[in-house]
Amino acid sequence: MVTERGSSAWRQLGGGPAAMGTVDLKEGPSAVAINLMLIVRPEQKGQRDGQGQTNGAGLQDDGNGNNRPQPPPGRDLSGQQASKEPYEQRQTITSYTNEGTQVTVEIHPRDTVPQLFKKLSFGKGAQRLPSLRGQDNKAFERSEAPRPPSGKDLHAYPWDKSSLKSLPVDLQQFEKLDAYALKVNVKNSVEELVQALLKQARTDLEKVRAIWMWICHHIEYDVVGFRNKSQQSSKPIDVLRSGKSVCEGYAALFQQMCSIAGIQCMKLSGYSKGHGYKIGQTFKGSSDHAWNAVYLEGRWHLLDSTWGSGNIDDSSTKFTFRYDEFYFLTHPALFINNHFPDNSNWQLLKPALTLKDFENNALHNSDFYTLGLLTAHPGTAVIQTVNGTATISVDCRSSTLFTFSLKGTDEHGLMTLRKHGMKLEIYPQKTGRQELQIFAKPSKSSEKVYNCVLRYVVECKSVDKNMHFPKDMHQPVGPSWFTERQGFLRPSHPDPIIHTNDGRCSLTFTLGKDISILASLHSDNSSLTEDRRRQHIMQIHRGNQIEFKIHLPHAGTFVLKFFTKKRSDPGSYTYVFNYLITCLNTEAKWPAFPQSYSNWAEDYEILEPLSGLLPANRNVQFKLKMHGISKVLVQAKDTYTLTLSRDGFWEGTCNTSGCTEVFVMVHENANHSFYSHVLKYDVEPQ
Repeated sequence: MVTERGSSAWRQLGGGPAAMGTVDLKEGPSAVAINLMLIVRPEQKGQRDGQGQTNGAGLQDDGNGNNRPQPPPGRDLSGQQASKEPYEQRQTITSYTNEGTQVTVEIHPRDTVPQLFKKLSFGKGAQRLPSLRGQDNKAFERSEAPRPPSGKDLHAYPWDKSSLKSLPVDLQQFEKLDAYALKVNVKNSVEELVQALLKQARTDLEKVRAIWMWICHHIEYDVVGFRNKSQQSSKPIDVLRSGKSVCEGYAALFQQMCSIAGIQCMKLSGYSKGHGYKIGQTFKGSSDHAWNAVYLEGRWHLLDSTWGSGNIDDSSTKFTFRYDEFYFLTHPALFINNHFPDNSNWQLLKPALTLKDFENNALHNSDFYTLGLLTAHPGTAVIQTVNGTATISVDCRSSTLFTFSLKGTDEHGLMTLRKHGMKLEIYPQKTGRQELQIFAKPSKSSEKVYNCVLRYVVECKSVDKNMHFPKDMHQPVGPSWFTERQGFLRPSHPDPIIHTNDGRCSLTFTLGKDISILASLHSDNSSLTEDRRRQHIMQIHRGNQIEFKIHLPHAGTFVLKFFTKKRSDPGSYTYVFNYLITCLNTEAKWPAFPQSYSNWAEDYEILEPLSGLLPANRNVQFKLKMHGISKVLVQAKDTYTLTLSRDGFWEGTCNTSGCTEVFVMVHENANHSFYSHVLKYDVEPQ
């Protein structure tokens, strides 16, 4: 986003008599009001001039009982040299009486020829603004004098989450108009540009849309002018011809184009949380940004064409066009998140937000809302940890993927996905202030890029040394709607952390169709190889259910990872998700499960012995569940035959004397003469 400091503000001051004149012609029961246009040539500064007056302070009565600040001769309200174009050489002031009479007063500089309008209004009906003389497009009008926002402009607060915009807008209906506006290439004068744009715009909303689209795609941010104020010009004609400006120029051009098109438009100024903003900073001094308000369908609406056009990089050296729809008619409750107007009435909120609240509130950028995110907790920009930890949560409309970065890494937190949001527990490993960023992307997006949607500053006063996560842990942690889509249904452990006192645990899932699963165990302080760690996991299939038995090799914190692929796919496995398993009992120490070979089928099951390390010089009971087998042997120093029981288990006893290894072999077909190895056990040393 782009922002700057030092923009001038248009301020409306109250007081002064109204400038108007009316003539009522009454015939029978109906009254016809004829509108008079008074052409007034202003006298010297400070002299009275008919029904309106200019005082010594340079305030001109606008015909509505308000004084408007007037620039010195030849300069606009911001002190810039005035343009020579006709629209800057005269001022049109319009007022309505209670009876519906409209009076328009035009003030022209000396030696200029006024254009005469013919106006007629009936009763209290809708007032139609005139066309500019000599123009073919009858919709090419000049707006009446802008009025300040009133009670009916104030939207209900907070945002009701039904729409991001303050006016119902169907963007599909704008597709043809948007495409046309992008192709218009007129830079001779602002009036010619507006006339060209309005050829495809009929309603006031369409006019504003065409102007918005043209500016957002044709005016680039003036990076050089931002750094060097002497090289920038905010006059609309200069902005048009150069094709670049700072926010003041964007807003001034937008205001003038709307005025020519017959749309009431205001140029607003205030503080903003844009480029250069530091999280939690206070705002002092003059305003740093400018934007606009337009009057449509009986209400004021907010927009920011500067931020709608693109952004500049962190080094403030390069502007990139990146259209942002969010800042077109943004709902005031969302606009206030990063725009704080000088005049609180232009928040269009009831009650209005205080500057202190604006400073303290967390920054939600446009991607936060366009991705369907709704709220974030906490709502403050600065988060204080309690006992070394803090919790952040986000609510959203639909399933969304999240990740985060705390001081440049995602190692010191635990993020879990929820169906409508996420929860993040952070455990900073250093005291002091550090930045936390939250990233998100749509769940169905094929892009790997996550957009930053939230930024906080975390203030940590103490560190929780007990919460240290293994480097192999991936975010997010635990089962979720995402793992359900990958085929892991109805998990027995919905929480991301599994606590075990004796070092053993078991998990079950219902599996989707055509899924093959691989699990692995990881720990920072384990000297075991990957294959050996995998032997501490036993995988048991029972129809469409799968069970994972885990025997930890020692106490500590472990990561249990799951990978999947389609059974019919010969390709490699893809990572899906992981759990965190913790065991604080230093006495816990379990041997690995027996090693299985390729002929050990997924639906085979070991009931005993589960330990892959058998005691020496002992009789060991075997109980295995296998199907489609004609004969099972256990080979130690001697060979032992297992028998098939009535309940379908192969059972028998083996003596481990005089051997270091024990193998289980199966004879798959009685007609075959060879056996296949399916399991291997180690025997404790003598």
